[in-house]
Amino acid sequence: MKNRRKFIKLSTAMGMGAFIPLQFCAPKKESDTLSEAVISASTGILDNFGLQLYSVKENMAEDPVATIKAVAGFGYTQIEGFDGGKGIFWGMKNTEFKSLTEDLGLDFFASHTDTYENLDKQAEEAAAIGMKYLINPWVGPQKSMDDFKRITDDFNKHGEICKKHGIRFAYHNHGYTFIDVDGQIPHDYMLNNTDPALVDFEMDTYWVYTAGKDPIEYIKKYPNRFTLGHVKDKSGDLEFSEPNGSTIIGTGIMDFPTILRAGMDNGMKYFIVEQERFDGTNPMEAAEKNAAFMKSLVF
Repeated sequence: MKNRRKFIKLSTAMGMGAFIPLQFCAPKKESDTLSEAVISASTGILDNFGLQLYSVKENMAEDPVATIKAVAGFGYTQIEGFDGGKGIFWGMKNTEFKSLTEDLGLDFFASHTDTYENLDKQAEEAAAIGMKYLINPWVGPQKSMDDFKRITDDFNKHGEICKKHGIRFAYHNHGYTFIDVDGQIPHDYMLNNTDPALVDFEMDTYWVYTAGKDPIEYIKKYPNRFTLGHVKDKSGDLEFSEPNGSTIIGTGIMDFPTILRAGMDNGMKYFIVEQERFDGTNPMEAAEKNAAFMKSLVF
């Protein structure tokens, strides 16, 4: 009830009245979520799922090779990278990094990176080792919709460059693109004004939810645009508005069987675990527990 009251308070403040989508209701325990999925959802099992390596960023900084080997041992089959200051290949050649991950049975299919810097070179090197995506993870809050319109134009250009090299471009959201700016929702503008042949979107479900929006509604409204998804749960022990409130998947308040079912039915192809807060645990332990949840998830 504590968490439901938090959302009711938030929804009232946002003018959402008494309507509360089912996935925002009372928090579920992991066992409840799984049993309901078996009973009420079309059966589905994820054969492949990934980890955003930012979840274990401190470990990556210390020893990227040992960290990636451990991640493979947890049961992940895919990894999504990020630039931790040594490039997306962590100081290795692209082919060396590819060999490392491939030998471990991991598909290094995508990476977050600054797509405003050396994109031609980045796209060429990524495509050469069979990566599928380069993803812009952050543009930051903007002062006006004109700023977001310029960024949208930039994304179409980034998509052109990536396409030229045989790779896809995508944008990963935070909460700020789902907050009204000059009477518009920037993310809606981006979705409606980027070329689907050039630009995909990676939905960070946690940030959509924290912004007070319904991830499932967006997935269904824009089928085949959210081709990637971050699986990041929200703690029910913190204020709903807490920006850094992620927790081990299945222990929070998000209904991932329903969200991921909607994703699979509407063109989402990649499901990537991410966690950024580690109350009572540590990044590697959390990564292992999150992998166990994903392996056992039926929906």
